[in-house]
Amino acid sequence: MSATSTHDGIVYANAKELLAAIEPASGGREISDPATGDIVGRVAEGTVADLDAAVERAKAAQPGWDALGHAERRRLLNAAADAIEANAEALAELLSREQGKPLNGPNARFEVGGAAAWLRAATAYDVDPEVVVDDGETYAVKHYRALGVVGAIGPWNWPMMISIWQLAPSLRMGNTVVLKPSEYTPLSVVALVHVLNQVLPAEVLHVIPGGREVGERVAEHPLIDKIMFTGSTSTGKAIIRSSADTVKRLTMELGGNDAGVVLPDVDAKAIAQDLFWGAFINTGQTCAALKRLYVPEEIYDAVVEALIEVAQQMPMGPGLDEKNVLGPLQNQAQYRIVAELVQDAVDSGAKVLLGANPQSDAAGYFYPTTLIGEIDPNSRLVIEEQFGPALPIIKVKDVEEAIAHANALDVGLGASVWSSDRAKATEVAARLQAGTVWINSHGTIDPRVPFGGAKQSGYGLEFGLDGLKAVAQPQIING
Repeated sequence: MSATSTHDGIVYANAKELLAAIEPASGGREISDPATGDIVGRVAEGTVADLDAAVERAKAAQPGWDALGHAERRRLLNAAADAIEANAEALAELLSREQGKPLNGPNARFEVGGAAAWLRAATAYDVDPEVVVDDGETYAVKHYRALGVVGAIGPWNWPMMISIWQLAPSLRMGNTVVLKPSEYTPLSVVALVHVLNQVLPAEVLHVIPGGREVGERVAEHPLIDKIMFTGSTSTGKAIIRSSADTVKRLTMELGGNDAGVVLPDVDAKAIAQDLFWGAFINTGQTCAALKRLYVPEEIYDAVVEALIEVAQQMPMGPGLDEKNVLGPLQNQAQYRIVAELVQDAVDSGAKVLLGANPQSDAAGYFYPTTLIGEIDPNSRLVIEEQFGPALPIIKVKDVEEAIAHANALDVGLGASVWSSDRAKATEVAARLQAGTVWINSHGTIDPRVPFGGAKQSGYGLEFGLDGLKAVAQPQIING
């Protein structure tokens, strides 16, 4: 079977055909599969000059895109979602090979499906003018106008879905977009944009793969009006500094080290699977994953036992093997971080409950599913974001101690409370310093529900109506 054309663009039968459409005719940088080391494909590396040219074209195209109006932009974005769904398997296969995540479970096919769903969600709301005062003397109305060009800088952990989180609301509100993907996973984003641009008007959406200098140029570019960034807190701070001279609008979704607080009334077996996926979705490589779990001593052993039982049933291996639901770390640098933090915990006297013994001769960046118990609350594995398949489970005397530890760090993206008493869980949730607190789940995002961080986990909201307003310029017309 080969690629076929439809009125909504080309449908690619598999990742090989999709790669053939996006790879440079010659040259380019090779991208390797983190599960096998095999070459996935080649990407044309953009330069600062390429970025400048793309921004100029996006700037020129923006007034026409804005002039189409909300109804036509909605139609086109829904057609773009159709194009993603028509190419879902090819996109998922490419994503699995480049990022490493398995096809099944909450992984590659899930991510591609989420990309289409979030694209449609950006069309689901009316962004109407809001009358703020009408008292017979003053009549003031708030409107939401396009900003201009949005520069989006994305991460390597959910490259397709987070790109959609950035581009979908921006386009809906009449902006044009220039994406700079992670150097680790550029093919996924280039392929996604290629599929979308089968439907969207020319010059509305651009992608420029490249290195650090391209990202730095996005942050300082005088023609970029807004930056959306998902990534580490340290990189976010650099972007904030670089953007200051042009006073860009910013949405910053930065690093997290999410805490989970278990209350003594839980049924350990009933929550174990949700606890596991809260921590180990995408093999732990998720900003809002559960990264430190606080459990009262009276139920500690039961929670540990239930988690071990679930974790032992989750197969890890190359993503294209349909049976696997956990994959490798995406890159060697991240593998080393996880291995170092786990070894530091073990050397400090923590107890290995499961895993923590990687095969040194294994192909790919596989780190075994690891549970660490009897660990000091101030261990590096607890207070530093591991971003991988290693969960520290900290024993506490009571819920008050758990809350104190949960709030002790300078990050606060998400948190969770686990209890059979919803009222009590809600009371505890209100005391946790995080942008989102889930009850009896962790990281279950929804395109209708606003999402953003507290403290040094960033600022600005994504998703829902709030997310649309965040990529628009409020304008008050008074009189």
